[in-house]
Amino acid sequence: MKKTSPPSRSSKKSPRKSSRTGRRPRFWRFFVRASVIGLVLLAGWVIYLDAVVTSRFEGRRFEVPSRVYARPLELYDGAGISSGALERELKLAGFRKGDGARAGSYRRNGGHFVISTRGFRFPDGDEPRRRLSLNIYADRIQDFSVISGDASPVVRLEPAQIGGIYPSHKEDRVLVQLEDVPALLPATLMAVEDRNFYDHFGVAPLSIARAMLANIRAGQIVQGGSTLTQQLVKNFFLTRDQTLLRKGNEALMSILLELHYEKGDILETYLNEVYLGQAGTRSINGFGLASQFYFGESLKDLDVHQIALLVGMVKGPSYYNPRRHPQRATERRNLVISEMEDAGLIDSVRAARARGLALGVSDKPSYSENRYPAYIDLVRRHLARDYRDEDLRSEGLRIFTTLNPATQYAAEFAVTDTLPRLSSGETRKALEAALVVTSKDSGEVLALVGGRDPQFAGFNRALDARRPIGSLIKPFIYLSALEQPDRYTLITPVLDKSFVLEFDDGRRWEPKNYDGKERGEVPVHAALSHSYNLPAVRVGLDVGVDVVKANLQAFGVSSEISEYPSMLLGAVAMNPVTVAQMYQGLATSGFNTPLRTIREVTDASGEALTRYSLEVDQVADPAAVHLVQYAMQETMQEGTGKSAYYTVPEELALAGKTGTTDDGRDSWFAGFSGDLLAVAWVGRDDNGGTSLTGASGALPVWSRFMAQVPQHSLSPVVPDGVNYHWVNGKRQALTGEYCDNARFMPFISGSEPTQEVSCSGTLQRRIKGWFEGLFQ
Repeated sequence: MKKTSPPSRSSKKSPRKSSRTGRRPRFWRFFVRASVIGLVLLAGWVIYLDAVVTSRFEGRRFEVPSRVYARPLELYDGAGISSGALERELKLAGFRKGDGARAGSYRRNGGHFVISTRGFRFPDGDEPRRRLSLNIYADRIQDFSVISGDASPVVRLEPAQIGGIYPSHKEDRVLVQLEDVPALLPATLMAVEDRNFYDHFGVAPLSIARAMLANIRAGQIVQGGSTLTQQLVKNFFLTRDQTLLRKGNEALMSILLELHYEKGDILETYLNEVYLGQAGTRSINGFGLASQFYFGESLKDLDVHQIALLVGMVKGPSYYNPRRHPQRATERRNLVISEMEDAGLIDSVRAARARGLALGVSDKPSYSENRYPAYIDLVRRHLARDYRDEDLRSEGLRIFTTLNPATQYAAEFAVTDTLPRLSSGETRKALEAALVVTSKDSGEVLALVGGRDPQFAGFNRALDARRPIGSLIKPFIYLSALEQPDRYTLITPVLDKSFVLEFDDGRRWEPKNYDGKERGEVPVHAALSHSYNLPAVRVGLDVGVDVVKANLQAFGVSSEISEYPSMLLGAVAMNPVTVAQMYQGLATSGFNTPLRTIREVTDASGEALTRYSLEVDQVADPAAVHLVQYAMQETMQEGTGKSAYYTVPEELALAGKTGTTDDGRDSWFAGFSGDLLAVAWVGRDDNGGTSLTGASGALPVWSRFMAQVPQHSLSPVVPDGVNYHWVNGKRQALTGEYCDNARFMPFISGSEPTQEVSCSGTLQRRIKGWFEGLFQ
């Protein structure tokens, strides 16, 4: 009998049993291996996140923009300022009209002011908080006194912040330290946002569970469970995406942050990081800046209702914007006040009082990023000589400039008020302007207007419009001549008659006077004051085009200057700032003073980095410059600039010069008083004609400005080597004071006429002279 194999069932089942028992180990092996890999990956991810957290927290946490300040206003008995100008400057510096008792507020009753300053750290020391009282009468401060605080005869107000240089992400903040923050602020913040801040390790599971339950019940997101640490991590490191991966990273990084750093460190970073609004393109980050932005006050000076509003805005800065949605913001603020009361931070009386107060938000931010775009543009170009752009954007530097807000206001008003009245039709619409104002003696740029809309941050004509300067060049031609006193004096006759220059290549050049007339012989002083072209070209060719060019360069012109004879009629392009630099040397008797917009730069802690001191370089003979100044004063009294006195008070002595190019494409005026130098330009961006001259275009703008600003008459000091004589210009001779045609004029010693002519003078003139001598 044939033996058969054992039943196959068992033999068939066996492999199945073997397969089940084999899968389990494989599954567990797979599970273990996957877990190990997952743990390794997680560990690696945690290590990566840890590196991200620590590197940011142990390096520089914030890129802080540089802040640009105007010059500080000094208050003292006798200081020149009008009531209106003082109030404008107070508002510009963020002072609020109020009781004059709270820091940063002022009270005005007519010309009487009571001002409570905030105190400020200047580069040369701290200016403490004070309460001041003063009266303004006839544009002068009187009865100045310090009501409270350290006594001082002179008090500097906190300078207005006029701009900032921001990081590329446009975040703006004022860094605060936890010990300088009023204790009520972090306490309120924790009462509203994270009551267990000091007890959790970055995440609060119970809070998350409560929030989830509340949200499920409500059917929408009504409550968040994030801790302050999680909020900081989200803002600092992550995006706002609502994904599980982002939430996981947020939790891990929050725990890592708590493991590495103290609670106080995390809280301080939160106070500086939290987003609290938007001002144009820049974001308002941190409570330090938000306090200034919404209330115009320092964080340390905030009251209960103000703290409550800021904390309430953390939930939604745009939704609860107090300027746009005051009702909504009030309700949110009052809710926070109730939270403060429930948490025992304030008593019921204080809470009721806080709820009854208005929001107290200033009408507008204390400064706008684009308030003075043309001036800030010049400041940035000056800073670029010494600072890297990335440092300016991130190091929190403080830049103290020379901008005078009152002068800038007058300059902007002069342009915007005058320009629309200069022409008509399409030409009027196309007219543009620039105005540069400097301190005559120091070269500090006090004001700068870059176009007909001073607040438009576009093409800056004061810096970038390089246009032919026309007759503005003539004082430098005559200066070159008068530096040769053996050949030229102010009464040297020059031929005002046409001529033709023929060049080697056959070209011809025939200069003309603007009015087309010829006058024969005219003295130098009249040729300059009346801006005759033909005498200027003759003198320039006589002394040498290269000599005139060298003088221009000595006075600060660094751009290319051609040596063609047409240069003598101003066929050389410059921008208004360069013209101001050039005329600065004329105003200061031949001492070239480089224009400057910056007095000092400090780091974020107030330590001085760079001081920009006054620099003076003598580039011309003061005696010759004095003669040119004489002729420029004559321009204002008898010549092309005399219409200025339709606007400017007659008693204000001035010196100046007009400039016009073909078809009125460019209208210029440059001139100075005892205090200020101003250069005005009017023209079109498309270089089209305007039918304006220097006297009918730029001069009205210039005059309008000069008439607004309190200043002193030009009274040049007569330099050594210059003597005044009564002369008869027509006869090139000395003469008597009371002779007809007598003029009292300066001469460089040895160049005065030697010949004398006598005369009896008119009876009327002699009687007048007798009376004048009697009362001298």
